[in-house]
Amino acid sequence: MGSWEVVIGMEVHVQPKTKTKMFCGCAVAPLNAAPNTYVCEVCLGLPGVLPVPNRAAVEACLKTALALNCDIPRHTKFDRKNYMYPDLPKGYQISQYDLPMSVNGLLEVGSRKVRIRRVHLEEDTGKLIHAGDQLHKAWESYVDLNRAGVPLMEIVSEPDLRSADEARDYAMELRTLLRAIGASEADMEKGQLRAEPNISIRRAGTEQLGVKTELKNINSFRALHRAILYEVDRQAKVLESGGAVEQETRGWSEPEQRTFPQRSKEYAEDYRYFPEPDIPPLELDRAWIEDLRRGLPEMPSVRRARLLEQLPAAQVAVIGADKDLADLYETAVANGAPALPTANWIVNEVAPTGKLVSPRSLAELMKLLQGGAVTRDQAREVYLESVETGRTPAEIVAEHGYAQLSDESELRVLAEAVIDANPKAAADYRSGKKQAMQALMAELRKRAPHANPKVANELLLKLLG
Repeated sequence: MGSWEVVIGMEVHVQPKTKTKMFCGCAVAPLNAAPNTYVCEVCLGLPGVLPVPNRAAVEACLKTALALNCDIPRHTKFDRKNYMYPDLPKGYQISQYDLPMSVNGLLEVGSRKVRIRRVHLEEDTGKLIHAGDQLHKAWESYVDLNRAGVPLMEIVSEPDLRSADEARDYAMELRTLLRAIGASEADMEKGQLRAEPNISIRRAGTEQLGVKTELKNINSFRALHRAILYEVDRQAKVLESGGAVEQETRGWSEPEQRTFPQRSKEYAEDYRYFPEPDIPPLELDRAWIEDLRRGLPEMPSVRRARLLEQLPAAQVAVIGADKDLADLYETAVANGAPALPTANWIVNEVAPTGKLVSPRSLAELMKLLQGGAVTRDQAREVYLESVETGRTPAEIVAEHGYAQLSDESELRVLAEAVIDANPKAAADYRSGKKQAMQALMAELRKRAPHANPKVANELLLKLLG
């Protein structure tokens, strides 16, 4: 970037974990539900209907605000944000403007302290589906209002981020926190977390902010990172060529790996905010707030610091980023599983598949593996079967007759036979080519799949001198 400094503020929209929509009793539609089947008079915006706030959504928003160290005001209200768009059936969105549900928070991301401007509640819009028939030149758009009225939390940061890396890490840390406190599943693939970075650049050493662009509805961490890198480079080229960056909203094209203009960026006055007349202001009971605060679990950053006292940083980066994995690890260890081997198993075998077994069963399996009762390949089979059936590892091992061959006299005969059958590999190892041991061990495993690899390796080394 040379002499340019990147300045990024983040707006993140999060769907809280609720059964119903924000202001009506409609169920939140499952993904891929038939269009316009989860709607009612309220979320369709028909005349004469009255919205009623969803208590579960309010609670999720307040828990998120507390976890982000926000101030919670005594009073809050909803406002009408007016604009016309085909997927907004009322012609306005119920949101919050000057009295949001929380303000002035903080989230630490690595060494960066990111100030949180506000966390507020609003309702989602519907979804436009564009289709067309090129042969007859008949292009059409359809609207699905299943999503209209679904609760959304908007988490707005101050412009405290300074790179695409930091913006991505901020969004990932936010997802970890939301899952840890149970406020949202925050699954980006399902649209439950959408990132909207506001990006500007300025000459290094200056204080005045540059003109910003907002990138809308980015739904993966990789896309967020790439989109910011592209946009920063685009703005630098515009300014260095003597042009001016326009304040606008831009989209991200994943196939083309570029941003593109969507519309000029609106200002608050463009939306003609005014208080929602059908919903009275809310008074947030202080006792309720304190009950929610006391009910918060250990924060992810605190848990990671504790795990770092037991495990290497690389393992903590994986286990500490997922509440389910961290719970599995700590409960398994509490049930007697050895810490480091269990962490290795979770990182290499559990995290890539997302298949979780009970902590008690994992502890039992780790003891079998560490005690030499099963090989790692066998342990992998046992683990998957335990996930599918719920049976204990000991039951599965007994049923399949798994028994690791650890008898030194039997393994010695096998090892001698392997060396005799592979004279070149044996000679290579004796001449200093240590990788030849892998070929000898592979041959031994072919002859005895249940051989204890540690004992077999020691015997081969001994026989090879």
